[in-house]
Amino acid sequence: MGMLSWLRPSGRVSFFHSKENNLLLKKAGKGSKKQVTLTELCRAATPKTCPLNPLLFNGHLQTAWTTVKFDDVPVYYKRWMFEADDPVFSGHFAVDFTVDPFEAPKDGQLADQERKYTQPSGLPERTAFYSTEEFAALPSDDTKPMLVVLHGLSGGSHEIYLRHVVAPLIADGNWKACVINSRGCAQTKITSGVLYNARATWDVRQAIKWLRKTFPNRPLFGIGFSLGANILTNYLGEEGEACQLKAAVLCASPWNLEVSSVSLQSSWIGLNVYSKVMGSSMRRLFEQHVEEVSKNPRVDVQAIRNTKYLHEFDRALQCASWGYPTEGAYYRDASSVDSLLAIKIPFFAVQAEDDPVATVKSLPFQEIGKTPYGVMMTTSWGGHLGWFEFGGNRWFVKPVTNFLNTMAKEVDLETPFEVETPEKTPGHIANLASNLDTAPKPDFNPMRRKLDLKSALLN
Repeated sequence: MGMLSWLRPSGRVSFFHSKENNLLLKKAGKGSKKQVTLTELCRAATPKTCPLNPLLFNGHLQTAWTTVKFDDVPVYYKRWMFEADDPVFSGHFAVDFTVDPFEAPKDGQLADQERKYTQPSGLPERTAFYSTEEFAALPSDDTKPMLVVLHGLSGGSHEIYLRHVVAPLIADGNWKACVINSRGCAQTKITSGVLYNARATWDVRQAIKWLRKTFPNRPLFGIGFSLGANILTNYLGEEGEACQLKAAVLCASPWNLEVSSVSLQSSWIGLNVYSKVMGSSMRRLFEQHVEEVSKNPRVDVQAIRNTKYLHEFDRALQCASWGYPTEGAYYRDASSVDSLLAIKIPFFAVQAEDDPVATVKSLPFQEIGKTPYGVMMTTSWGGHLGWFEFGGNRWFVKPVTNFLNTMAKEVDLETPFEVETPEKTPGHIANLASNLDTAPKPDFNPMRRKLDLKSALLN
């Protein structure tokens, strides 16, 4: 047993949630009166232990292993370019839909219209454009659950961590999925100077409205990875009770962007490895779109090219583009740590406490305890979107897909969610007659933003 324990050491699994309020979910089935709490559902979806590859024994090694090229998880996509329906955020963005395997066209076989939106290096592997006829035939009345996916910083639908989750869900044909690629990512060209940022919820909103109209009977679910989780959380908070998604998963979110940035800058490896690598990836993305972005007179191209680290890039481009005075102001305004308090659908957050990018210092331990709508599960080990087991599989896929399958197949999604709040009388206000609360009672708005995007862009 000792040798087996060494070969498959197990990380600790912890859960954080409201201790006072329970979100009650009705079990599916005609006439069923059974209920399960969101906390019970998330715990049941999660393996009790987290045995990972012992050779990748800390967060840095787990994170570094994500750069090793594994391509044994094929997912095929057909792409469609959407034109923004809000003139303030003009331009195009790409949505990639999962499809059955096909023989992708060879390089140079893109139609002229497709080439207009694609980088010279071509489309990502296993990706092609829908024909006009194929796209027109998409609308369906089927009831298959559909997953809406948001990728991480400078990533796209091709990312392997994303395919690890999508592939097992769509394998049996019961799920559909699509990936909303952030503007300029996944080999797309931008058609205006508008790039994405950590608050870029406008394309997500448009895509989900389109999905709701095009597939009226499909329950929609969301999942975001890393920066995509931050964007998805902001979207969920902005939508509140009007949200069209039935449930969401948030993986390795940085949550408090300023805390994460300061943490990266506070160590040699954080600054010279992680921040430097992410800064380089964003500069490469910028260079692919420099012609369009540089049309913005506030953007100093040379200043962006002189940046080395991610926070410097954000200072040079994001602040100039969006009107933030400092990158700290941008990070504070775009963080999703407060947004979770405005979410009104069930959500499951999955984090590793040794994540060197989405640092444990930024996790919303207090906030998650103030809402019945969310549960956060952390592991003591796993890195940033790593969680690698022996053989290259990722452990986090199990709780994520278990949660999504349970929500889609075992929960009555048509019955409104019920919040159970036990009655209690706090001791310090037990005698209301002699101890009246006369202090002001302002409402806290978790979605209050400092930057009015529409006004800023119209001026």
